Amino acid sequence: MLRLDGVGMRYGRAAEVLKDVSFELAPGSFHFLTGPSGAGKSSLLKLIYLAERQSRGTIELFGRDVEAVHPNDRPFLRRRIGVVFQEFRLLDHLSAFDNVALPLRIGGEKPDEYRHDVAELLGWVGLKERMHALPPTLSGGEKQRLAIARAVVGRPDILLADEPTGNVDDAHALRILKLFVELNRLGTTVLIASHDEDLVARSGQPVLHLDKGRLQAYGRGARGRADGEPAE
Repeated sequence: MLRLDGVGMRYGRAAEVLKDVSFELAPGSFHFLTGPSGAGKSSLLKLIYLAERQSRGTIELFGRDVEAVHPNDRPFLRRRIGVVFQEFRLLDHLSAFDNVALPLRIGGEKPDEYRHDVAELLGWVGLKERMHALPPTLSGGEKQRLAIARAVVGRPDILLADEPTGNVDDAHALRILKLFVELNRLGTTVLIASHDEDLVARSGQPVLHLDKGRLQAYGRGARGRADGEPAE
């Protein structure tokens, strides 16, 4: 599903924010990405959803070397990836329903084709009664669940989430985690960047830990290499 080998990344001429990162995610796996502020978690997610490019190393996505993918084909790869952004990125002038439906509309689907699916998805994240509400009227937890619904409406193969519980209390954090777990059970590969150590511990999922741009793998099922560890 995803493989990084010896990946480094820098912004401009600055020092590398990611250094020799190597790991892979198997189809249907669930991992947390942890590390202190500034460790490079968000930068790593940007590489995976093709918002940035590595300065060195290899990234394979769905069996393809991303550097060899023609620019015209990159949007098709992105459509297979759902992203829950830390700042939500909801459109305040659109209802909750229309925010979730937007990726489908952009993809050319007509309202009659997606109306039922969007309504069902909003019910799944607990927002059925709020589908006509505008984002400014929603709570932080409701906005987060809405962002999750928008990220998964296109049935992505990989779901990336950047600090999805950073703006909610513990009860809402557990509810959001349950949504991700259920989505994973349906076959989606999940990678969550989080600094919430308690939530990570409760999940029991394997962990990829970044520290100063270098990666270590912890926990059951984690497949990665710490800096300096030889490849198999």
